[in-house]
Amino acid sequence: MNKSYLKYKNRLLYVTMSLFATFGAMAQNSVEMEPVYDKTDAVVELKTTMGDIIVELFNDTPLHRDNFLKLVKEGFYDGVLFHRVIDSFMIQTGDPNSKNAKAGEMLGDGDLGYTVEAEIEYPKHYNKRGALAAARTGDNVNPERRSSASQFYIVTGRDVSEAQLQAMEMKQNDEALQKRFRQLVSENKDSIEQMRAKGDEAGLEELRRKLIKETEESVEIKPLPQNLKDDYLANGGAPHLDGAYTVFGQVLKGMDVVDKIQKVETDSNDRPVEDVKLISARIIKNN
Repeated sequence: MNKSYLKYKNRLLYVTMSLFATFGAMAQNSVEMEPVYDKTDAVVELKTTMGDIIVELFNDTPLHRDNFLKLVKEGFYDGVLFHRVIDSFMIQTGDPNSKNAKAGEMLGDGDLGYTVEAEIEYPKHYNKRGALAAARTGDNVNPERRSSASQFYIVTGRDVSEAQLQAMEMKQNDEALQKRFRQLVSENKDSIEQMRAKGDEAGLEELRRKLIKETEESVEIKPLPQNLKDDYLANGGAPHLDGAYTVFGQVLKGMDVVDKIQKVETDSNDRPVEDVKLISARIIKNN
């Protein structure tokens, strides 16, 4: 057995006990760089009331890239507010309801009537400082993690420690193990229900151990990429969002503007007390 798996095994064993115990009920209820435009596919300038931000859109998230460019061409972003601003975390904009919002009005629920299929290219793209990512509704109502058509955020982030990264690595591997184990349980649902109906505890235990072994053999325990760890340790970010939101671009220039926006005074809903507006967006380069 891979030695790196041992630190996860006890947690998997504990989880599987509760999974088997409740299966019957479950079944029933079922640092800023200078822009190098010739190396990018698409570049957009965001002109705000606090300065200009230039962002690159990634080639390997084409649905998000093309949707964003479409909205820019249509002038959709002209006049929207940065309606959610949290210091040492991120700034968010793109709510269509914010264009004519009254002072103090709660924002964030506006949409365009459609969503964009998730393009989560993690760990290649992650929530580092300066990352541009799509906002979305929560997993409870959006298990496919589809993105808002218009709302996006830019990460400012906070310092990240080695201990936090270790915990993050363990969590991600735990999730991979549990996901695979749940798949195996589902595939053996009929056998589990039959043994439960007969009260065959020995059979259930034998099957549980068999599925654990299959999980061990089929799931590779993966460390976090070193470049990701180095980046987070040096520059900070929001690693707790990784793998859950589509990161589809990054800031090329203007992080000083992003930092100024994150420092503005906000109300209890994280909306700036004095409006910060995205005046206009224009395409600088698009191959």
